[in-house]
Amino acid sequence: MDIAQQVFLRNALRSLNMTREGFSQRIGCTKRALDTWLLPDESREFRAMPEMARRFISEILQSHAGQASPQEGAPGSGAGEALPREFGRLSHLLSVEQFTRDSAERLCTLADAMQPIARRRKVSRVLEGAVLANLFFEASTRTRLSFASAFMRLGGSVCDTTGFTYSSMAKGESIADTSRTISGYADVIVVRHPEQGSVAQFAAATNVPLINGGDGAGEHPTQALIDLYTVQREFSRLGKLVDGAHIVISGDLKYGRTAHSLIKLLSLYKAMRFTLVSPPSLEMPEDIAQLIALRGHDVVVADRLEDALPGADVVYTTRIQRERLTGERIDAYLSAFEINRKVIDQYCKKDVIVMHPLPRDSRPGAHDLNTDLDGDARLAIFRQTDNGVPVRMAIFATVLGVDGIVQRSLHDAAWAVPQAIGPHDLAIDELPYAVSSTPAPQS
Repeated sequence: MDIAQQVFLRNALRSLNMTREGFSQRIGCTKRALDTWLLPDESREFRAMPEMARRFISEILQSHAGQASPQEGAPGSGAGEALPREFGRLSHLLSVEQFTRDSAERLCTLADAMQPIARRRKVSRVLEGAVLANLFFEASTRTRLSFASAFMRLGGSVCDTTGFTYSSMAKGESIADTSRTISGYADVIVVRHPEQGSVAQFAAATNVPLINGGDGAGEHPTQALIDLYTVQREFSRLGKLVDGAHIVISGDLKYGRTAHSLIKLLSLYKAMRFTLVSPPSLEMPEDIAQLIALRGHDVVVADRLEDALPGADVVYTTRIQRERLTGERIDAYLSAFEINRKVIDQYCKKDVIVMHPLPRDSRPGAHDLNTDLDGDARLAIFRQTDNGVPVRMAIFATVLGVDGIVQRSLHDAAWAVPQAIGPHDLAIDELPYAVSSTPAPQS
């Protein structure tokens, strides 16, 4: 069955590493025509792409695949650690270091195919009969519900447990016994645990695919994949490429597992510039910073936001992980690291993208990402959360081996669907291929 038009074109843009403007010139059409082809098919301005154009693009992709050099930057930490095999069918997903650039982008292409389901326009039952065990031994709202929603929107069922209180581990059961037992009940397991290394222990004792939903202060690989996917979509809207981007990562870089995973994943791209800014004693772990530098990227450590923000393409800020602090005294510094509208207006480019893995601490005096940016086109946090469902759907479809049949399984949703998902900025999410006369912000 033919690949959906939008998925086909977005995959071509990724594979050829082109902006929309460059791609339209390459295939000999106007950018306005390409924009209408890239819109969701339920949009009033959507236009079907001519079959001749599809054939021409297919020939370009085949030629490009034949000329492509072997993928550099294969998985591995450089520290001689034994990692699981590359992410795929029936594999565990424990670390972003299981990905190459190609495999990460293939997952993003599959997430594009999941968008109509996540937007509640289409329905698929490819996981009907499958069971997910969602084991969250640490507080979570977004991640737990996002995994559950993704699995159920593909037709599967979910069993949940939250916290140690309602787990047999409260009775002294070992991680190995818990993991092996649960693998007899479920087809895939998601684990979040407050102790770094515990998720790997779960994986070692199970015979079904296991996904890391947050490993103490270690990694959060699915959030990093969501963040990469969000950056790709935002950059596509703005006519940018990920290669060569300037990424500012601020906040708690010591315990912020989302920051650890994201910087590793983005290091698979070329000529990246990372500026790391955090309160004293919450700096990025030295081994991670050294790894990124060894991969040939520019890593700068800054003490102040005003030194870090100018020229940034993305500002990725994180909450202070107070539940993980071990005596660090940081409150006197926090106000200087708050991201708010005044700071963004004063120091950033007009087309900067502001991201946060959430939750953000909105209480007075927390000095986390300020709510005064809500509704601003530059704030992408709700587009991030919306992207969590299609990305996690793509992960489940891959590990359970149904990724090749999703397209032909789709049928229309029978219920009344919302016109918008996301109260603040879904309209902006429709802008990547919008054809209105309003120009995109320029740097």
